[in-house]
Amino acid sequence: MSSTENVKSVHLPQAIAVTAQSSSKNRLFKSAMSEQMGDANYQPTAELAHLYQVWAQGGTGLLVTGNVMIDRTALGEPKNVVLDDKSDLADFKKWAKAGTQNNTQLWMQLNHPGKQTPKFLSPEPVAPSAVPLAKALQSSFNTPRAMTEQEIEATIERFAVAAERAMQAGFTGVQIHGAHGYLVSQFLSPHHNRREDKWGGSLENRMRFVREIYHAIRQRVGDSFPIGIKLNSADFQKGGFSEDDSMQVMQTLEKDGINLLEISGGNYENPSMMGAKVKSSTIAREAYFLEYAEKAKRLLSIPLVVTGGFRSSQAMEDALSSQATDMIGIARPLAVDPDLSNRLLADVHYKVALKPLSTGVKALDFMAMLNITWYEQQLHLIGRGKSPNPNMSAWLSVMRTFAGMGSAAFKKRRA
Repeated sequence: MSSTENVKSVHLPQAIAVTAQSSSKNRLFKSAMSEQMGDANYQPTAELAHLYQVWAQGGTGLLVTGNVMIDRTALGEPKNVVLDDKSDLADFKKWAKAGTQNNTQLWMQLNHPGKQTPKFLSPEPVAPSAVPLAKALQSSFNTPRAMTEQEIEATIERFAVAAERAMQAGFTGVQIHGAHGYLVSQFLSPHHNRREDKWGGSLENRMRFVREIYHAIRQRVGDSFPIGIKLNSADFQKGGFSEDDSMQVMQTLEKDGINLLEISGGNYENPSMMGAKVKSSTIAREAYFLEYAEKAKRLLSIPLVVTGGFRSSQAMEDALSSQATDMIGIARPLAVDPDLSNRLLADVHYKVALKPLSTGVKALDFMAMLNITWYEQQLHLIGRGKSPNPNMSAWLSVMRTFAGMGSAAFKKRRA
């Protein structure tokens, strides 16, 4: 059997069961990316639906949406989509129908930003405790107010309502965003969560919030609807969520019944999920969190996804063959080549290269959040029925960012 045949018949396209009633047609997993395609009423646009139709035709087995907010008073970005009891499901049904073509799984990522909401969107953000973000970020983010227990309970219910409505709209699963420093991640971190009630202190108490979210969702959607979570391997900051904490949370969530775990890491203060401070050994294997995944796989039996850094069929094959992961998470490469999964499945030697992005002026790159907005602009091109432009200059991207968002372009953006 040739190596290409091996890819096609054994590894990447092999179906993986998520629940007894649900499976992905292959092991390629499109991880969440910020799309910025919500309208003035926080509804998904026709362009967003078209983007996911293109990705569905591109061969990826499981697509996860960019983060959909569960509370329209708590946004992470100005053009977020929100799904709550006020949302019109008609637009969400169009999105789900587009993204489930070609036997594709489409899961909605559900999120609450907590304190990671910029000043121009939230003058008084909420969080587990009134702990500000790092000093370097305080010019863009206000110090949060500690949530009351009533607010915590109401937020848990909002996650459940959003999940039930996603199922009603035709999405085939949901993913809780428990990584990257957003609200669920803040509750898990002893640095950000300094509460002295049942929601803070011990790890058992700190994980109570995410466990209650899971149970509330499960009660609404039933046993056969898949629920996953994106979880940090660690926060990579002093006094934060540790690797040992992460392992214990994963094991607990598996016992609770969660169906799939996606591994990531970092937050706004230490953006490891963006490839910051990558070791040479990591570069060689491509994936950012593969070593952690190998440890986690010894403890878990549910499907595990590693996202971040994969660029070649061979590295993906190696990660799957070593059983370090069950699915390959891909994000940015799909922004420049929405047909990437079909190419990976057809050619074991296929590689994708992403060019470094910089105007040469670091302060300008930072203000424009170039490593996020450049990719968002590729998604907008696809959404409008055009081809992405991998050769778009950094300068053009920055100018479009400032022209399109005005003063908001200078605010800190989601990672």
